[in-house]
Amino acid sequence: MGKGKYRAVFIKDVDASGLKKALSDQRCVVGIDVAKADFFASVMDASRQVRVTVKWTHPADSREFVEFVSMLSEDATVELAMEPTGVYGDALRERLLRRGHALYRVSPKRAHDAAEVYDGVPSLHDAKSAAIIARLHQDGASEPWPVLSDHERGLTAALRVLELHDKQMQRNIGQLEACVSRHWPELTTIMSLTRATLVELLATYGGPAAVVRDPDGARELMRRVGRHMLASETIEAVVASAHSSFGMGQTDEETRMVRAIAAECRRHQLASNKARRRVERLSVSDGASLNIGKVVGKTTAAVLTASVGTATKYETASAYEKSFGLNLKEKSSGRRKGALHITKRGPGVARRYLYL
Repeated sequence: MGKGKYRAVFIKDVDASGLKKALSDQRCVVGIDVAKADFFASVMDASRQVRVTVKWTHPADSREFVEFVSMLSEDATVELAMEPTGVYGDALRERLLRRGHALYRVSPKRAHDAAEVYDGVPSLHDAKSAAIIARLHQDGASEPWPVLSDHERGLTAALRVLELHDKQMQRNIGQLEACVSRHWPELTTIMSLTRATLVELLATYGGPAAVVRDPDGARELMRRVGRHMLASETIEAVVASAHSSFGMGQTDEETRMVRAIAAECRRHQLASNKARRRVERLSVSDGASLNIGKVVGKTTAAVLTASVGTATKYETASAYEKSFGLNLKEKSSGRRKGALHITKRGPGVARRYLYL
């Protein structure tokens, strides 16, 4: 990987026919560096020499790159390697897979750590990254890119909707907690802020003063929302705390603010429940997720399947554990023995659901 090998030419200016002739009957690797708009790809031959590095603007010139790869594969065995960075490369990857090209995945961490390995220079830029990706694949540090089924893609989409509402709900609950601690601190000692009854109460009344003015209405609301799950003693404790609250008095605008935050929190709470039921229904239709669900619950099983695929595709339980980033790492030197920590090299949402 000499410095000159990092010079890139536009895809429209590359001598495709000459390169095709030079690589005839050879095995070559195309390492692709993905970005939002400026893509780079290094074509590496079997001797691990970069023959050319091309660049193009995505998506305007991506069709030309797909045709370029297809032309090379007419007389050579072409393998493509990419990093799973974000979603910017998904459209290109789908087009390449549709053409029947062999596509492999290279860990971004490996590519980052290899910056100085092959040329002794710690710098890293797009053209060099493409060459490193190709070299790592040549050295066996890659894996076939898994193709998700329609069911797995649907499960992933449903999970993202669930995450969207869950995150917004948690953010709003945090804001509600700050407001309640200031104006009605006794309330959270009686009932959790995650309870639908409490959120509905705050969305309707906004604070203790309004409950004092309409105690019967507040009782009726809590009975209606809490139903048989809410004891009458709890309802009376909430009303009593409104009369004797130690909290700071509210202005009209502060009351409106609490009602608005609570209403938004309740909206996402209802949407989250609906999205969770959708995820659970999808997980029931998948045999592997159904079996895992008997242990960790339907929603968590769906999250695990959507995050890393079904457990049956892993050869061992340790490999499955590693996919979540739950395997242990150690950093020791000499007499210093470092503590063991999980690597966290996996989807954080899966670890969060497992923990909860």
